[in-house]
Amino acid sequence: MLRFFFSLFIIVSSAHAVEFRLDQIAGRVRTCHPMLKAARLAVEEARGRQLGSGRLANPVLESSFQNESRVSPRTMLFAIDQSFPVTRRLSLEKQLTAQLVAAAELEVRDAERRLIAEARTLAVQVLALDQQRDLRQKQRELAQKLADFAKDRAAKGELSPLDAGQARVDAQRLVLEALKLETQRTSLLGALKPMLGLAPNEALALHGGLPALMMPGITPWQRRADFQLAQTKVSAAQTDAALARSKRMQDLSAGFFASRENQGQSDGRREDTGFVGFRISIPLPFWNRNQGEIAEKNAAAERQRLEAEALGKQIAGEADTARREMQANADLARETRDTLLPLVIEQTQKLEKAYESGQTDLLAVLRARDQRLQLEAAALDAARDFHLARIRYEAATGASLP
Repeated sequence: MLRFFFSLFIIVSSAHAVEFRLDQIAGRVRTCHPMLKAARLAVEEARGRQLGSGRLANPVLESSFQNESRVSPRTMLFAIDQSFPVTRRLSLEKQLTAQLVAAAELEVRDAERRLIAEARTLAVQVLALDQQRDLRQKQRELAQKLADFAKDRAAKGELSPLDAGQARVDAQRLVLEALKLETQRTSLLGALKPMLGLAPNEALALHGGLPALMMPGITPWQRRADFQLAQTKVSAAQTDAALARSKRMQDLSAGFFASRENQGQSDGRREDTGFVGFRISIPLPFWNRNQGEIAEKNAAAERQRLEAEALGKQIAGEADTARREMQANADLARETRDTLLPLVIEQTQKLEKAYESGQTDLLAVLRARDQRLQLEAAALDAARDFHLARIRYEAATGASLP
């Protein structure tokens, strides 16, 4: 009866559930994760800054008026001035903002890499719990059959009532373990739903199970987004240092001016005069050659280079460790399933037949079944750990992104 209501609950809860397979998680996270939607706006911010970079300063229009006095005529002056850089400052500003746009795009890709790895990890754990739950269900059915058999034999006086009670306890223990796994599964699904853009009241179902234990091909880790981001930051820091050096000489200013003068004469007439001229202003770098900013930017560029180098070594270590973990877990799962588990299953079946014929006690049967359950659970855990290590490997190499 308990199994019937549990199955009915699963069927009803999954009737309106949003269904995904493991290979669909990455695409769903990339399009629906709310944090990624916000992160992409940082790219638009960087592009907006790029629009205003590398442009000349606006020209300055000057106008003045002076009324006639005893010593000076009435004068109107118009002038326009424009500042011009004498270095590559504008082109360096354009180059720097373009690099910052590329860095913002790579930051979004790195966020995608990390969030996809996190979501796939949760999905693998959910699928592994489903397998563990199915295993507990099969073991519970076997334990229930043994409990019913022991109860019938005890009623006939052929077995001790203590054996029948112990068999019922063992069956109930497996039920409680299944409920504990269901609680863990609920917690994992609760963490996974917002990453897939689902509301808390929406049901989520994962189908397809875990794929086979196949080692992936070797992927160069240099394609990883945060390493490319570090390289881009190195280039941007070098450009920023060059921009600081270009500011050693400030912009010069050049312009035209025109003036019209009107002055009264002693005979009552008024005389109009005027002039047109050109002026230029050249700053002299005597006291300030921007030494402080140049030293700061050079140090920042060297720091970015060393950080990128350290990140490369870290990524290489992560990828190598994850690949070794994959191989170790794959070997453990195959050794358990192909060698140890068949021997334990055969021995358990022999003990069950011996117990039915009265040749052994119940404790030996329960011990053998517990050993079989532990091996089957260990094989499932090894398969789960293989896929978790594969997720870490693909995240370390950037293979989870197109």
